[in-house]
Amino acid sequence: MEIFTHPDTWAALLTLTFLEVVLGIDNIIFISITAGKLPADKIKKATRIGLLLAMFFRIALLLGISYIISMKDVLYTVDLGWLHTNITGQGLILFAGGIFLLYKSTHEIHLKVEGKEHDTKVQSKKSGISVAYVLVQIVLIDLVFSFDSVLTAVGMTNGIEGALIIMIIAVVISILIMMIFAVPVGNFVNRHPTIQMLALSFLILIGFMLITESAHLSDTSVIGQHVGAIPKGYLYFAIAFSIGVEALNMRVRKKFK
Repeated sequence: MEIFTHPDTWAALLTLTFLEVVLGIDNIIFISITAGKLPADKIKKATRIGLLLAMFFRIALLLGISYIISMKDVLYTVDLGWLHTNITGQGLILFAGGIFLLYKSTHEIHLKVEGKEHDTKVQSKKSGISVAYVLVQIVLIDLVFSFDSVLTAVGMTNGIEGALIIMIIAVVISILIMMIFAVPVGNFVNRHPTIQMLALSFLILIGFMLITESAHLSDTSVIGQHVGAIPKGYLYFAIAFSIGVEALNMRVRKKFK
């Protein structure tokens, strides 16, 4: 293909693949926590199916990119004086995804804080949780993360020749990379309660970010103040910093033991 003879194509592909992997970390965390409720022999299967579903949804959304762009059209306008918003399809999807993430994360944190995960009745029911039940939850969040990922990818490759092919290749490569590391990362997260709690806190941050992104796309203003989008760089810096601090804590605890 001629597009791969241009340096700009390879630069865009590498950058987009890296970005897809970074954005996919959120997905891996959610899949790991959700699949961790299954018996040990089913976790690997659920994780890989979850990532394959993520790849399928992202490619499907990329192929329907014209429809996604049209979802920017205003469906309904709300004007209450102190609140003004133009409701759009993109905004509704991100808002629903943010609410789902907030609910799921706070619910999981509640179970851990109350110690209900270790209740004998809960443990006895664990073997009764089906792969299908877990996959339904994974599919829901895959839709949200895929939608956000596609919006970011389209913005990055705007104006580049063969952008659709580049985005699809980047998605496939990033998913293959995540499939290699997903199970070890999931095992590590599920073995360390503090890391798991930190991961759930990250999901709360991401859920809040999706809600603000939804408000931004819907041109929402509250008491005359326009709601802006939270730069993803700030969010991921906070996550990386928190992980660094927790890594130091784990090393100190290991030393004292």
